[in-house]
Amino acid sequence: MTELKFPENFLWGGATAANQYEGAYNVDGKGLSVQDVTPKGGFGPITDRPTPDNMKLEGIDFYHRYKEDIALFAEMGFKTYRTSIAWTRIFPNGDETEPNEAGLQFYDDLFDELAKYGIEPLITLSHYETPLHLAREYDGWVNRKMIGFYENYVRTVFTRYKDKVKYWLTFNEINSIIHAPFMSGGIATAPDKLSKSDLYQAVHHELVASALATKIGHEINPDFQIGCMVLAMPTYPLTAHPDDVIAAMEAERQNYFFSDVHVRGAYPGYMKRYFRENGIVLDITPEDEEILKNTVDFISFSYYMSSTETADESKKVKGAGNILGGVMNPYLEASEWGWQIDPKGLRIVLNDFWDRYQKSLFIVENGLGAVDQLVEGEDGQMTVNDDYRIKYLNDHLVQVAEAIADGVEVMGYTTWGCIDLVSASTAELKKRYGFIYVDRHDDGSGTLKRYKKKSFNWYKEVIATNGESLKA
Repeated sequence: MTELKFPENFLWGGATAANQYEGAYNVDGKGLSVQDVTPKGGFGPITDRPTPDNMKLEGIDFYHRYKEDIALFAEMGFKTYRTSIAWTRIFPNGDETEPNEAGLQFYDDLFDELAKYGIEPLITLSHYETPLHLAREYDGWVNRKMIGFYENYVRTVFTRYKDKVKYWLTFNEINSIIHAPFMSGGIATAPDKLSKSDLYQAVHHELVASALATKIGHEINPDFQIGCMVLAMPTYPLTAHPDDVIAAMEAERQNYFFSDVHVRGAYPGYMKRYFRENGIVLDITPEDEEILKNTVDFISFSYYMSSTETADESKKVKGAGNILGGVMNPYLEASEWGWQIDPKGLRIVLNDFWDRYQKSLFIVENGLGAVDQLVEGEDGQMTVNDDYRIKYLNDHLVQVAEAIADGVEVMGYTTWGCIDLVSASTAELKKRYGFIYVDRHDDGSGTLKRYKKKSFNWYKEVIATNGESLKA
């Protein structure tokens, strides 16, 4: 085991998303997003209008409590804080020409509050928050007009916050559109009626929009650091049989495709083959190909689990939590939600990305969703003894240190849901990730009071010692 060493300027912090914690869904001119009609999460039914059972409508009311929460992040010592701008706060329907000033002002105030504590914002431009009007009127990213609407939005926020935000991400987990077309791509067509050509046309429009945002951002402020964001899931062959190795390779390429285009600026040959063999015909203009050459400054990703693949149909036993498919790995334990826990997979994915691209990497989501019990601590304060979360994060961070020792350039690490929020996949609050417990429950009850979990002080020490307090 190497000595645990993190770079001096390593960006420690936490990550959230506007739709999962801001609440105030209809306040100060905000429009509806796809999240406001998915009360059971990204894979659940879609409602006609917002319904009272949708936990995201109120979230944890960060919109009104952000000063209190940022003070807690500062107490932990955050160097950076990742969140998203809700597109519908800026353009309520998404296709307006003029922005909503109240929405712009909210993020001005938020960034000013972060600056007060010297916390660097890391901002996702589109985090599963497509305006509902764009989904219903245009079928989301299937429609080429979306590129123009997105361009108008990013120009607006880049210009407004050019002196307040340096780090930007274009689309959250851009590859998830393949598995959750409505949540990720605002595609209103039902998945069983959505053709592969339309799905990959939507992917193409997002890739062009992402590259265009990178170009625009660098023009507005050359100091901007703009990254892509992919859902990373290393895939292992179930056995050493060459057919399983090829099955794993093909599964990995479904994800690598997105980072390949972002970093290399062109479609890889293996995807052209996939399109040919699946009868997928895309409208790709010469202008699109030129725009795609605007490549990202760094690669960011979420990491929760690895996956396993086999060519043997009889062995394809899926895991409950494997959102991107794959089969259960017999060597790994799983979380309460069936997500297989694989710290070493994080070292593997860091090395794979680095070997492939030699671009700086940023782990912008990693965490453990669990049912937490609020109890009275030794000091009489209410807390959560979340040793299971501490172990999960410690073990993953040790593997980050291993990757850094391997020579991988890692910019930073932001744990997912650093304060409890509503889950994206299931829309529950009982699936908690935070260092900070929020008193709100899935039946809507609770005071919204914040309590520090045991992991709060643990992470505070990790940051203060720049990782030296981690246990190998």
